[in-house]
Amino acid sequence: MKIEQIYTGCLAEAAYYIESNGEAAIIDPLREVDAYLNKATRNNATIKYIFETHFHADFVSGHIDLARKSGAKIVYGPTADTSFESVVAADGEVFKIGDITLTVLHTPGHTPESTSYLLKDASGKPYCVFTGDTLFIGDVGRPDLAQQGELTMEDMAATLYDSLHHKILNLPDEVLIYPAHGAGSACGKHMSKETFDTLGHQKEVNYALKASTKDQFVKEVTEGILPPPQYFAKNAALNRLGYENVDKVYEKGLNPLDPEAFELLANRTDALLLDTRDPEVFGQAFIPSAVNIGLNGQFAPWVGSLITDLEQPLLLIVEPGKEQEALTRLSRVGYDNTIGYLEGGMDAWIAAGKDVESIESISAEAFVNLNDAGEAVNILDVRKPGEFEGGYLENAALLPLDYINDWTPEIRPTEKYYIHCAGGYRSMIAASILKARGIDQVVNVAGGYAAIKLQKAEL
Repeated sequence: MKIEQIYTGCLAEAAYYIESNGEAAIIDPLREVDAYLNKATRNNATIKYIFETHFHADFVSGHIDLARKSGAKIVYGPTADTSFESVVAADGEVFKIGDITLTVLHTPGHTPESTSYLLKDASGKPYCVFTGDTLFIGDVGRPDLAQQGELTMEDMAATLYDSLHHKILNLPDEVLIYPAHGAGSACGKHMSKETFDTLGHQKEVNYALKASTKDQFVKEVTEGILPPPQYFAKNAALNRLGYENVDKVYEKGLNPLDPEAFELLANRTDALLLDTRDPEVFGQAFIPSAVNIGLNGQFAPWVGSLITDLEQPLLLIVEPGKEQEALTRLSRVGYDNTIGYLEGGMDAWIAAGKDVESIESISAEAFVNLNDAGEAVNILDVRKPGEFEGGYLENAALLPLDYINDWTPEIRPTEKYYIHCAGGYRSMIAASILKARGIDQVVNVAGGYAAIKLQKAEL
């Protein structure tokens, strides 16, 4: 028996490769599926099943392409309804992979079709359970994503409580918990950096599992949930209804354009210019109207949160050699309409004598001196509310980056704004978006609040 957790940090997502006696199964695969196919080929195994724990909201699953390329059957839990061929399993149904079995445990609450899969080894002993977004390490799935009819978030949380207590918490304490996400995912509030644990330990440390009553569980799980990113519902629909073949996405997007062709296409279309370079490098010189979301951070979730139209045509500016990585990470959240990239990157653009813009950055030391001098300055803190509560500048306005499309109209185009986040990644995203929208006087505070706090401590 072989179980491999394949963890993707930028999405905080875990897929699983399971193999026994020449047969394999994949749980919650990512959009790019060649890694699973190659792994099975190297091991002389046949992928028999693709198990989906639910209609994922925060990424586009690779189930359809993987089924097409491998011949494996796609399996969902009870109540799932798909527009493609799939097996909608019954609660308690058993699937055999070589010498082991996976038993379907219908665990609604995060979503109605949410399902966990209990793996039993060749001797029939429970070994681990793949819990999807039902049970995380340190948390449980948010119950507000799939409210139906008159069902409220509280109703779904109560259903989640029943699922946990009737299907998972009665398993042996030594059973391993393998969730679909870890820290950084928006699918929970208090997820641990650990990506697996024993059930017994989770009973001791997971706040939600320690709730003494259903009412307490509902209260604690629903408290403080921020609205989900706008792309969640769209990704869930793609996973249920189907999507474009990822190979065609690459074929369309890997279209090299010299500076003249890039500029012409930008002028002739409504394409968004997406610059994926490091924020500090971007700020020094970029194509007018380009928006910066760096590949070195949580690129795909931020694209999904900030670009509201999945069909938005995209033209990419990337570090040479990073074109396919950018396309892959865009496709993971359903952004399939990249129509080309700037061949040679910004060096080629500058060499061609094309126009560039820049965004001023100020050091934490210079910013603190300016702020402490009592000069009236506009400070935008684009962190999340929880971060803000942990420490903030008294004269800063909390305007989380997640909601920039809502608060941009509040910004006065004639005034100057100093923008900071925790470390500088998000503040440059915000500055670039505001600049593209005609707010010219934006200044990025290098190093963010961490650098500001350190500088103040040294004074």
